[in-house]
Amino acid sequence: MRPGALVVLGKQPLPGQVKTRMSPPLSLEQAAGLYAALLDDVLETSVRLCAALGLTPTLALHPPAACEPFAARVPPGLRVVAQRGVGLAERMSCAVAEAAAAGARPVLLRGSDSPLLGEAVVGEALAALDTADVVLAPDVDGGYGLVGLRRPVPGLFEHAMSTGRVFEDTRANALERGLRVATVCAGFDLDTVADLSRLARARGEHAERLCPRTLSFLDTHD
Repeated sequence: MRPGALVVLGKQPLPGQVKTRMSPPLSLEQAAGLYAALLDDVLETSVRLCAALGLTPTLALHPPAACEPFAARVPPGLRVVAQRGVGLAERMSCAVAEAAAAGARPVLLRGSDSPLLGEAVVGEALAALDTADVVLAPDVDGGYGLVGLRRPVPGLFEHAMSTGRVFEDTRANALERGLRVATVCAGFDLDTVADLSRLARARGEHAERLCPRTLSFLDTHD
């Protein structure tokens, strides 16, 4: 078994706090309902793939006050911890550092917005980390849905976030530090209503297995 960890960065699915770029046309309540379905799918998939790949699954949740009540709804075997830090970059760095401090090597960090990121991509990332220091799974919007590190890298995420250059900026920071960088299969996040159409077009057995609740939400809300 690999002594590694997969950390999911997630948020409490509250109206006005998640998926706000989809409102309108979705109401804030509908956007929160979509994110709740997506997060449940991502957590279930992550626990399942961690069991197959020998990783320890963790949910790093924001805000910290939501951790205790949220722990009752997550899949068995998933540890819930609070996100630490101000801003996404610092929270990502803290999540990696805390997992590494607990003995995890390597540490893989994924978002909660990539419904089709499954065992094949995570397994490919793990294999790449046998020789690379950093591995990234890019998204079509210029970001990435997964980053894996053999060890914490101070300053790796110190750049502007939520831009179309997040992947390139993170890769550049790694290369500037003399690290070996690998890239695995690209995917996409659900950030806008257009992304929902992309998911609908990708529908099939693979998607039904990875994100059944999210697809059910699309069916219910046409």
